[in-house]
Amino acid sequence: MMFFLRQLRKRCIWSWAGLVLCWREEHSFRSWVWANVVSAALAIALPLSAAETAVLVMGGVIVLALECLNTALERIVDDISTDQRDAARQAKDAGSAVVAVSAVAVGIAWIVILLG
Repeated sequence: MMFFLRQLRKRCIWSWAGLVLCWREEHSFRSWVWANVVSAALAIALPLSAAETAVLVMGGVIVLALECLNTALERIVDDISTDQRDAARQAKDAGSAVVAVSAVAVGIAWIVILLG
């Protein structure tokens, strides 16, 4: 049990370090955090069901998680080489597209729920 708790503590520390990195160095991450603060506040304030609120808040959190993943992908690509390469650009563009597609999905969820 103690091993599990030590490992859990380490994982929490590493995860927090990743969040701090994204907050400090990624403008996109900070923008999505503020968009999600507004989105979550609206979802909680509006007369929505618990499930609808959960879907909207969860969608926003997923966008943030994917933005963290995109940041990791960009760091790996940049660490491999700083040369301008088509494959590197395509990998970074695809990572950005992942975030954009997830954000569109959350936008669609908002529309469906509000027009319900």
